[in-house]
Amino acid sequence: MAESWVNSAEILGSDLPLELSGTGNRRAVLMSALRDAVRSGRLSPGTRLPPYRSLAADLGLARNTVADAYAELVAEGWLAARQGSGTRVAERAAPVTPAHRPRTPERPSRPVHDLVQGQPDPAAFPRTAWLAAARRALATAPDDAFGPGDPHGRTELRRALAGYLARVRGVRVSPERLVICSGAAHGLRLLADVVGGPWAAEAYGLPFHRGLLASHGVGTRPVGVDSDGARVGELTRRDRAVLLTPAHQFPTGGPLHPARRAAVVDWARSTGGLVVEDDYDGEFRYDRQPVGAVQGLDPEHVVLLGSVSKSLSPALRIGWMVLPERLVAPVVAAKGEREQFSSATDQLTLADFVESGAYDRHVRRMRQRHRRRRDQLVAALEQRAPHVRVTGIAAGLHAVVELPPGTERSVVRAAAWQGLAVEGLADYRHPGAEQAESERADGERDGLVVGYATPAEHAYPEALEALCRALPPPNA
Repeated sequence: MAESWVNSAEILGSDLPLELSGTGNRRAVLMSALRDAVRSGRLSPGTRLPPYRSLAADLGLARNTVADAYAELVAEGWLAARQGSGTRVAERAAPVTPAHRPRTPERPSRPVHDLVQGQPDPAAFPRTAWLAAARRALATAPDDAFGPGDPHGRTELRRALAGYLARVRGVRVSPERLVICSGAAHGLRLLADVVGGPWAAEAYGLPFHRGLLASHGVGTRPVGVDSDGARVGELTRRDRAVLLTPAHQFPTGGPLHPARRAAVVDWARSTGGLVVEDDYDGEFRYDRQPVGAVQGLDPEHVVLLGSVSKSLSPALRIGWMVLPERLVAPVVAAKGEREQFSSATDQLTLADFVESGAYDRHVRRMRQRHRRRRDQLVAALEQRAPHVRVTGIAAGLHAVVELPPGTERSVVRAAAWQGLAVEGLADYRHPGAEQAESERADGERDGLVVGYATPAEHAYPEALEALCRALPPPNA
């Protein structure tokens, strides 16, 4: 019959947190106890173990038994032995998974499916066309492109963008009014430093942008959002600027109503305020004609922010600001004496990409692809969850799936159990929006922000399937 052996940490003079119990070979029981202590975190990486002679005396074991256990655990990678430093728990990049897992289903350690808004499918980047543009740009680049950069940005890119934005977005701009930055966030940082606060912001928007402004000493207060976009009538003379997404309100969808577009320009003119227009996905329109930029109504009171993050890739780190004349010099001064954010060679490549027509061709191709994916989303919901409503689908790279009141958190959790990364509307709600939003008595809306551009082509159907499984049943 196997010998039964029990010991515990309380009787160990070394205070080693072991729980020793079991039957059979004592070396095996000791090794199991040490593994469990490491797995559970009771023995953290780097912890020095007592000398094997001391531990053997505490446990009443033969020295060779403990020495052999240490040696085998060193060989397995649980422990590490170094001359003059003794035996320690091996360093690990992450905590070891507990030995005894609950038998209930667990959320996957990382999402299997990704419907988070924010970026196009990385595999869709036009590598061949971009490489061709880069070769042409480098072959014809002037020598000064490889010296200290102009903080305005490369003249070639500003000239190309001025023509493109005038043609496609109705922007009134000359290259002298354009300043290149590393993205919309960089542009906001510069404007916060130059303009100061406080700002108004839509009641739904990117928390990252609000946090970025706050980190530069600019507080924001919310203005309500409804089916016609931001309720700009809530702006006051105290607001120095207002951050808007008028072409496609983020994330709720829909353009700013024409009357409100005119009203926000009137507010800026009468108060000296500034309209900051985030034109984050202005090229992607499906069921309606493109909505021109508000900047075209009054270039002296509107700043237009844009980038290639949605159209090409956020990895390029190229954006732009179309500025009122009075702000060009202060913004360039805030940026610094030399260009230190956007690569000159990438700027020259983008200039060629735009001038050659490759950018237009890529945008048309991606517009067709995104529209097809949007249609797949709508069809899947009509078939699997006809009781939910999907909105904001006329434009952009995401849609909003409206949910019954009080169900958003549970649906986001259910999606996580399905291995699906997706976000709720609450993630984008301004902390002070309760007083600004009146669409419901409690001032809240429930929904999912579903980004349909991110997954690879082969992964998109399974992501939609996971989404449908996570949605609440009718009359939930």
